[in-house]
This record gives sequence, structure tokens and C-alpha cells, in this order.
Amino acid sequence: MEIKCSVFIAASVDGFIARADGDIEWLHRPEYEAAELNGVTYESFIATVDTLVMGRKTLEKVLSFPEWPYEGTPVIALSHQPMEVPAHLHGKLEVMAVDPTTLVAQLAERGMLHLYIDGGQTIQAFLEAGLINELIITRIPVLLGQGIALFSQLGSGHELSHVSTCTSENGFVQSRYQVTAEH
Repeated sequence: MEIKCSVFIAASVDGFIARADGDIEWLHRPEYEAAELNGVTYESFIATVDTLVMGRKTLEKVLSFPEWPYEGTPVIALSHQPMEVPAHLHGKLEVMAVDPTTLVAQLAERGMLHLYIDGGQTIQAFLEAGLINELIITRIPVLLGQGIALFSQLGSGHELSHVSTCTSENGFVQSRYQVTAEH
């Protein structure tokens, strides 16, 4: 069985996933938190995932949160720089210094079937390696003007097949795509 790699991410209407300094507080407005969302919810998505893969910068952001948000889901952080895994995350977080193709092969050998790929550079690296199968992108009704772009460093084009688009009353627009071929 082939391993599936999915992206589930929010971005501003102008395509940014964070402010230039990595800040994501713009995602946490009260009207966003309380809204009923249409489409694929995070809870229903994460329930299908065997392992979450993120880059070092995303991990550093997550480690600044008051609580570890991925309880019950193994996390692998990709980093070519040595990183100390905090004691409370032993057995929950693994740091690896491998390329995306090698990682996917290793995780397939471990019996993993569905990977959640997160973080701008990590998503781009997996796309470039031809490993992303599905993109679920929720556009948040805000223009940031500048920041960390979701797709800033792609070296080649990618064909997408639209699966669905859902809108929510708070202005969120979620589109789901299958990645069909490289171009």
C-alpha cells in the first residue's frame, strides 16, 4: 500500500501562512474560534493521520505553545541541525535529518499509511519531491501584505485537480485538491 501525504493548512487570502517573524496570532481571532466550519475539520483530518511531519521552524513555533497540540499523533521534525527533544515529548517527537523521499520510504517500512505534512519549507520540499497527494487549504479572510508564503520556493509547476470547495459563515474558504502530475 502506498503512503499518502496530505497538507492541511490555513493561509491568508494573499497566500501567507505566517507573518514574517513567524507570528500566527492572526489565526486565533474569537470570531474564527467560535464559528462552525464547513468542509474538512482538523479533528476529522487528524483522525486519519498516522504521523505528522514538520520542519524545524514549525516545531520551534509549536514548542512555544502552552500545550503540545498533537497528543496521540507521532510527530517527526526534519532538521539538519541537532535538536534536543524536550523530556516531556520523548516517545512523541522524533527529529530526523533525512530528505523527504527517504523519510517516506522509512515511514512506509514502519507501516505508516497517511502522513500530515506541515510547515512552509517542508510542504514545498515534499511537493518538489513529488510526494504530496492532497492539499487542503483554508483561506482566512485577511490580507497580511507580507510574511511567510505557502508556495514561495517551488522550482516547478504542479497540476492540481479540484475536489471540493466549502465556505463557512466566518468567511473561511476551504479548497481541497489532488496533486495529479508535475509540469
